[in-house]
Amino acid sequence: MKRFLTIFATLLLTATAFSQAPEKISYQAVVRDNTNELVTEHEVGMRISILQGSATGTVVYREIYNPNPSTNSNGLVSIEIGTGVPLDGTFTGIDWSGGPYFIKTETDPTGGTTYSITGTSQILSVPYALHSNTANVVLDETQNLSDVLTEGNDAGNMQIKNVGLPVDKHDATSKAYVDNTAPVRYEVGDYAQGGVVFWVDETGQHGLVAAKEDQSNGVRWYAGTDGYTQANGKGLFAGAANTSIIIAAQVAIGDDGDTYAARICNELIITEGGETYGGWYLPSKDELYKMRINKFIINETATANGGSEFVSDYYWTSTESTHCYAYTLHFSGSWKLDYYKSNTASLRAIRAF
Repeated sequence: MKRFLTIFATLLLTATAFSQAPEKISYQAVVRDNTNELVTEHEVGMRISILQGSATGTVVYREIYNPNPSTNSNGLVSIEIGTGVPLDGTFTGIDWSGGPYFIKTETDPTGGTTYSITGTSQILSVPYALHSNTANVVLDETQNLSDVLTEGNDAGNMQIKNVGLPVDKHDATSKAYVDNTAPVRYEVGDYAQGGVVFWVDETGQHGLVAAKEDQSNGVRWYAGTDGYTQANGKGLFAGAANTSIIIAAQVAIGDDGDTYAARICNELIITEGGETYGGWYLPSKDELYKMRINKFIINETATANGGSEFVSDYYWTSTESTHCYAYTLHFSGSWKLDYYKSNTASLRAIRAF
């Protein structure tokens, strides 16, 4: 009888795009057998396909892995899509602007190539590094001035016109138009992207936003059972991966069905100015510290836009300390504390832009 297995997967939309390093997308899944038992510490065969257009669309890339990946003691398997053995296409050749794209996973729990479980899910947010790399290819074109002007006063019957609103290739424009269409740059304290900006990079175009109010002032960190989740990221942007890892790991470790910090952040949807913002997550240790440094700026902007100030309490981070502790930070003092995951603390979600 053919075995059917269940799989709980989380796609971590992180990517690297360096000149000498391969691009990749991290992917994790918890594998269970047909009796709902975890498949632990065992090699599994996996074939990954990137589909364009729909869940049954054209295969633009397909790969397998040699050696096979293995599940850990919690039944969690981790792979990096883009680093396997290509069967069709190239990962670097995917035009991420031509979506939508879907990831199809095929798994053989015995480590072979008889794939008894399949699943397909849409990539809802293309990793920034991958999308910008596609943009670099498009923009790497040399524009020849002779295409616009030729020798002679009549410019070869070509025109330079329409200074106010450029439409076609001959149009010039004004500095005011260029300034108005330049990329938006943000500063700490701006109310944008669904909340309050509390950190930006050197370009001012990308950063981190805190929700304008707490999501809870008394919520636990875990889902009811202690255990190592491996949510160890501490730095900026690490909270997004930590949040996904916590949710996946808690399914394996034990989830009693009641809500908890990472789940609340993951399910948060905020609508501001007619725009709906998802992608919220539980901040890492360093991300929460950045929020604490800019607490008064966040409070001022939040209250001016219908939000609330931070309370005098410990706030959860997504960074795990031990199997039963996670890091917290007090927002009235500078106290840091390894807090029991079963205890309750306050919660403020963040998102990246």
